Amino acid sequence: MTDKNPQDNFPAGYEPDKVWTWDKGNGGAFASINRPIAGATHDKPLPVGKHPLQLYSLATPNGQKVTIMLEELLEAGHKDAEYDAWLIKIGDGDQFGSGFVEVNPNSKIPALMDHSTAEPTRVFESGSILLYLAEKFGAFLPKDLKARTETMNWLFWQMGSAPFLGGGFGHFYAYAPIKIKYAIDRYAMEVKRQMDVLDRHLADHQFMAGSEYSIADMAIWPWYGRLARSEAYNDAGTFLEVEGYKNVKRWTDEIGARPAVKRGVMVNKASGDPSEQLHERHDASDFETKTQDKIGKN
Repeated sequence: MTDKNPQDNFPAGYEPDKVWTWDKGNGGAFASINRPIAGATHDKPLPVGKHPLQLYSLATPNGQKVTIMLEELLEAGHKDAEYDAWLIKIGDGDQFGSGFVEVNPNSKIPALMDHSTAEPTRVFESGSILLYLAEKFGAFLPKDLKARTETMNWLFWQMGSAPFLGGGFGHFYAYAPIKIKYAIDRYAMEVKRQMDVLDRHLADHQFMAGSEYSIADMAIWPWYGRLARSEAYNDAGTFLEVEGYKNVKRWTDEIGARPAVKRGVMVNKASGDPSEQLHERHDASDFETKTQDKIGKN
């Protein structure tokens, strides 16, 4: 397969088998829930609350995209955007329950059910949910073709780029059971390139699509804003010298100051400061009365 000495591989002597086999003991932070097959592992129906929009999620960057969008819609006066948000504990395998798999056969959060349609509409993949909500409510997606296209350019940029940040750099830098210099260097280089793409663009644009805040910003901010704030993957901010991306930092701070964004990042959050964790969200008042510090559980 290669003309290099297998003893130079890592681990020494390793060569890929002709046919891959699943090594359940391979380790890593998510080894207990990673598997090479799809489908449900157990029967578990999903709860349904009082609102037409039912969100099943966790406050990862992908989950936060959608809760930010929903809170922004409510902030903008779209009362029909009221929603119930249910916590999906991916570490416990909730995403493999039969009810969740019916909503998202890919078993990834977030997943949305819209019960306001003649037949309930399932929406999965965070970018698809953002687009669905933007079109449903006519908000945060420009109507002008050029501006709309620019928004979609950056939305799809995020969907294609973030796996290099999370599944690539984040995994090998923070979650892998061993540190592999080649893998960390490979993905660190790509993430720095992506941050430079953003920094150059934001030097001449207030928001991703220009002067108008949009779903492109909501998609990108939870991933790259978090990195710009040195809140991702332990000390990754120092490692990647994120302070040098001044335009990304300006944009990050501006979006982070929005009231809807501050609320959105709290929804389905199950770690960190208890006062910033709202495990479930069923009413606007929940932010004041049902954070984990208020209900006395963690």
